[in-house]
Amino acid sequence: MKKTELLNWLREEHRKWEAFLDQIDSAHMDQAGVVGHWSIKDFMAHMNGWNRKLVASLQAAQRNEPEPPTPWPAHLKDDDEINAWHYETNRALSVDEIREQTNQVFEQLFAAVESLPDEVRIETVHHNGRDYYRVWLGDKDFLPGEFFDHYRDDHEAEILAWLAKKKQE
Repeated sequence: MKKTELLNWLREEHRKWEAFLDQIDSAHMDQAGVVGHWSIKDFMAHMNGWNRKLVASLQAAQRNEPEPPTPWPAHLKDDDEINAWHYETNRALSVDEIREQTNQVFEQLFAAVESLPDEVRIETVHHNGRDYYRVWLGDKDFLPGEFFDHYRDDHEAEILAWLAKKKQE
């Protein structure tokens, strides 16, 4: 895969994500119980946090700098603790604010991928009937599609079931 293909794939996945969100009535975006006790808004905030870490790590690697500090407090190590921090940090924000943050993080990701060298090594990993894309910078690897991969692998079925139920109500 070439860098331009990866960038086109990321932009198309983002377009699909936005189209998916547009299906959801704004009154339901903040409704709890979609992913565990989280709302769609809470889920997006959670994903933003992890995507920020990915973007910062990718940018640091491009500059040959050490891994940057995480967006969350350094003493948090367990994913559940980190996710709880994302929830508490963002729960007072509006749906519009979270969506704006999501778009900003994606623009940063697109810019980071666009600034990769043209000859960057990008592997396509086939796993469980899906393709995952791994970018290599030296001996460090990154999954620029992690947002979409995590959504599909861990949350899509739950969110789609919730959405189908909402459409029937």
